[in-house]
Amino acid sequence: MKLSAAGLVAWHSVGFSRGRIFAQRKSCHVYPTHLAFGHFDHRKQSLPPAFLFRTSHSDTMMGKKGLLERLAEGPVIGDGSYVFTLEKRGYVKGGPWTPEAVIEHPEGVKQLHREFMRAGADVLQAFTFYSTDDKLHLAGNLAGESVTCHDQNEAACKLVQEVAAEGKDVLICGGCSPTPSYMEKKGKEVVQQEFKKQVDVFAHREEVDFLLCEFMGHVEECEWAIEAMKAAGKPVACTMRIGPKGDQNGVPTGECAVRMAKAGADVVGINCLYDVNTSLKTVEMMKTALDKAGLSPYLMIQPLGYHCPEVENMLEGYFHLPEAPFALEPRLLTRFDVQKFARAAYELGVRYLGGCCGFEPYHIRALAEELAPERGRLPDASAKHEPWGGALKGSMFAFMRKRAGREHWENLKPTLGRPDHSVLQDHLDE
Repeated sequence: MKLSAAGLVAWHSVGFSRGRIFAQRKSCHVYPTHLAFGHFDHRKQSLPPAFLFRTSHSDTMMGKKGLLERLAEGPVIGDGSYVFTLEKRGYVKGGPWTPEAVIEHPEGVKQLHREFMRAGADVLQAFTFYSTDDKLHLAGNLAGESVTCHDQNEAACKLVQEVAAEGKDVLICGGCSPTPSYMEKKGKEVVQQEFKKQVDVFAHREEVDFLLCEFMGHVEECEWAIEAMKAAGKPVACTMRIGPKGDQNGVPTGECAVRMAKAGADVVGINCLYDVNTSLKTVEMMKTALDKAGLSPYLMIQPLGYHCPEVENMLEGYFHLPEAPFALEPRLLTRFDVQKFARAAYELGVRYLGGCCGFEPYHIRALAEELAPERGRLPDASAKHEPWGGALKGSMFAFMRKRAGREHWENLKPTLGRPDHSVLQDHLDE
């Protein structure tokens, strides 16, 4: 789905400049305060009229492009938080974080899929995180008494397929996650058997477009997972829950990326545990190592939706915050934080952008809107949204109307509203 020529002219006439900062990347300092939250004067306060982004009949009749083909053409927007968001909505138990909701509360899961799709996600991920049989029985988790990995993955695929069919050209991702068996040192054969149970469900479903192994803490387990996933004959992505310090066994960040790529991953990157600034640093380390090794997988980033600079050099990231996982709301990213992050990640060379814990649908909309010039379209949810608070022009309050513009929101420094609370946490749990 592309803009017409007239639409592209209209888009650029309101001030969108494509690729200007990327051309200068090698000559600028790219760490957080400059890259993630610098000032990119590449867009104005308003977007082109929504009619410029309507999809023609000929567009919808074309065959669906796969993940790798889309990444070659431009950015792909993933979806956001599932376990955290569904826990808040009363469908997931915090602690086990397992996805039996796909069987117990399918409408709750489908509604979140719909919201991410409306917000602009090009990919909907089947809710199969932590669905391995060994995880379902871990630490007395009662879910394992009534459901199996196979049950959950089949149900999750059915739900996401139903929602994707309601949209326009949405990709479906089958997700795998780390296994307790690896942590218990049960060996490659046992660990791969857990992955195989998941992959077998995805492999026979034509509607599953690609596979993702995410939240991995050890690159060795990544290699075992990638090997199992490649057997399905679909594109494979792999993301690790690591920061600048590397994986849980001390393998350097750059080496992790190289090993994932050599194992056969088409897309490599990171997700969860760290905020957008730390994640950008980490991906740049990966990119440098991959370039040096002569490898060129696509880069992927799905960071935490919370600010947590204190934990950048801690191996388990935000888990060390005493606020985790149930009192993190004061640290939540704003939509404007996400816009700045999206631009910074894109200019760094990342082509698959989404979010992890804390990323709500409106955050995904911010990603999609920021990269609309590159993607050639706005999400459906933008029909009810104007960038930089533009819709406040319609407020009945004069002082609110003054906030309808980029200057106010780009320069705003949000406060906690909590007297006597520190800016950063001075106590981190071990």
